[in-house]
Amino acid sequence: MARSPSGIINSCVCFGEETKVARFWEWRNTVLPSFEMGSRSVLCTVCVLFLFQWITEADAFDLKVFNVKNFGAIPGGKTDCSKALMNAWKAACEWEGTSRVIIPEGTFLVGPVVLKGPCKSPMVLQVKGMVKAPDLNKFTSDGWIDFQYIDGLMITGGGKFDGQGARAWPHNKCSNGQKCQPLPTSLRFSFVTNATVRGISSIDSKFFHMMIFASKNVKLQALKISAPADSPNTDGIHIALSSDIRISRSVIGTGDDCVSIGPGNSNIYISNVFCGPGHGISVGSLGRDPNEGDVVGLTVKNCTFTNTDNGIRIKTWPSSPAHSSATNFTFEDLVMKNVRNPIVIDQQYCPYSSCDLKSPSRVKISNVVFENIRGSSASKVAVNLLCSKGVPCQNVKLSDIDLDYFGREGDSSVSTCSNVEGISSGYQVPPSCI
Repeated sequence: MARSPSGIINSCVCFGEETKVARFWEWRNTVLPSFEMGSRSVLCTVCVLFLFQWITEADAFDLKVFNVKNFGAIPGGKTDCSKALMNAWKAACEWEGTSRVIIPEGTFLVGPVVLKGPCKSPMVLQVKGMVKAPDLNKFTSDGWIDFQYIDGLMITGGGKFDGQGARAWPHNKCSNGQKCQPLPTSLRFSFVTNATVRGISSIDSKFFHMMIFASKNVKLQALKISAPADSPNTDGIHIALSSDIRISRSVIGTGDDCVSIGPGNSNIYISNVFCGPGHGISVGSLGRDPNEGDVVGLTVKNCTFTNTDNGIRIKTWPSSPAHSSATNFTFEDLVMKNVRNPIVIDQQYCPYSSCDLKSPSRVKISNVVFENIRGSSASKVAVNLLCSKGVPCQNVKLSDIDLDYFGREGDSSVSTCSNVEGISSGYQVPPSCI
């Protein structure tokens, strides 16, 4: 007779301590458990193997695969497979057991589509082939593949999403003024919780490659995101109104920010990202609209920036319509390779030809740590902290900064500060302006 997982777990005793399953049922029957046990505990090892066997048998019994080809998808990149993908998703979403939607090897023309929940069980989308976006004239909204209202989602498989952006980029008018119609974002996650996106590629998005909107507990791992350096607004990952977002072990090179963090976010963790080309990792721009949410809690660690316009940047608009804050940021253990502006706070950010500079930014920046940041600056000003005279930056710390000027021989890098309160410690190249 089959034993329940809880019964198996409770029977596992390792030298007097119960084996603990830290994450037992991540995708219901798709399980990635971790265990705490003594290194010499043979009894626990046997117990773990028994648990894996039980889970494997459950997987084999419950798993149902929904291959888009069985719903009418035709590979080759010429036939619209949108309906096939949506029908496969709908059938999997209504399945009460473990399900998996598969896009197999081959090229499939898809979109725009909305893949919506809630579903009866966590959803897995396994992309093995190439998913290709249609031309811009097929879009009536600003999204290509939009995941909505899903609790429990995994996207994996090693496949690619090709946004076919080259023909659309000349139609991007957002660089000409504040009011514009954005082009479609490739992958958008709206009101999604408990999601993992792992081991996929996104190339040549028409606008943002990925947007995380109003979502919680999303992990983005081992991604490859690429677009030419001159492609407009092709941010790798944009985060808005979300919390508990983790980005790790990814390579991002685009025509805009590798990662951009907008208003209303909290607890964002970015690590082991290789960024370049692009505009670096940016917070903002903030303070453009009324009633914006604060940005609280950001860590950027163990990342490398190569030939980017910026390294790490906080940018806010002047003449902000309302007060907001950006606080508790840590930028640590970063490498800059020929980066034009390695460390930037810009509270007079304006990408247009004219801006309202009558009043200072009302976004309060505080508790920001720049620690162990090293490498080379492509401009003489390696550290530029331009804060608001209305609400000066507070508690800013520069610790162990080593950024040489990669310019004329004999010239040294410099730092500039305005309206900054804080401290500096350790090695300081350029000499600290705080």
